[in-house]
Amino acid sequence: MAAAKATVFIDNERVVVTEYRFAVGENTGWHRHAHDYVVVPLMDGRVKLVTKDGESFAEMKKGVPYFRTEGVEHDVVNANDVEYAFIEIELK
Repeated sequence: MAAAKATVFIDNERVVVTEYRFAVGENTGWHRHAHDYVVVPLMDGRVKLVTKDGESFAEMKKGVPYFRTEGVEHDVVNANDVEYAFIEIELK
């Protein structure tokens, strides 16, 4: 799988704000979140979440954020037939 394009817009002592843009089938790669974070979808869509326990799918709604705590380990895959993108805000 090809890697999603990550563009860091802000990285300071308090937050990291990154846009993830995925072509069809692209993924973030396996990672562990070192900080609490908020994801803000830039469009409606669906992502596949791959964890040590298996795979699941999440329906994302444009502009509707969600919060997760530090320690999440997963790979995120674009499960749409078109490009997909979201903004991730990590709280340091």
